Amino acid sequence: MARALITGATAGIGNAFARELAARGYDLVLVARDLERLDAIAAEFQQVHGVEVEVLQADLSVRDQVLAVAARLEDTEHPVDLFINNAGFGLHSSLLDPSQLELHERALDVMCLAMLILGGAAGRAMKARGQGRIINVASTSGAIFTGNYSAIKAWARTWSTGLALELSGTGVTVTALLPGWVRTEFHQRAGIKAHNLPGIVWIDVDQLVRECLADAAKGRVESVPTLKWKIALFIADHGPRGFIRWFSRKLSASRKKG
Repeated sequence: MARALITGATAGIGNAFARELAARGYDLVLVARDLERLDAIAAEFQQVHGVEVEVLQADLSVRDQVLAVAARLEDTEHPVDLFINNAGFGLHSSLLDPSQLELHERALDVMCLAMLILGGAAGRAMKARGQGRIINVASTSGAIFTGNYSAIKAWARTWSTGLALELSGTGVTVTALLPGWVRTEFHQRAGIKAHNLPGIVWIDVDQLVRECLADAAKGRVESVPTLKWKIALFIADHGPRGFIRWFSRKLSASRKKG
């Protein structure tokens, strides 16, 4: 039976991955901060899908707790075949506000440093076995310039590709997931005003997960769900820099409006 470990598994994209993989018969290791929600999800999956579910409570902004998750990824007796390196949160804070420095630091800890440590642990363990898959959740935001969140996700995208190249030929694949606007509670929890966005920009989270798993199975280095977001990312990557800066400024300004 294949086993997947998912960080940030109680909400949003991470929870959607957990539900899809449980339905496919994967045993799971679910990682998140909220133990009550972890236990409830584990009980549901065990009852509905008959899979084994471990829960691992961890705050990935705390180094010792990150290392505990890394140790689980490197457990040779109960190996992890698929690692969803997903934990994160929305960040919509001014780069100039000194009161937000602690939040920016936590964002870097969770979405950069923890991703690096855990991806390395999974990569080492899988390389030693000669097989495995890693999915790192980045964002199309990494191709534009909306503050520190864009910077973090640009780092995640570049780092994920570097890890993929380092593991090339080992039997281990690494895929960066680059979603656009996905219908979850993510934006509301981050205080990002997204209610004025047109319906066409949104992606169904279950479709995103299925497309990403298919791309990972093919060994693709990046997964961009839906044709519309593939086109959007191509424009962001290859379009005029002046236009991308203008668009980023307009998008950031629109989020501040009520």
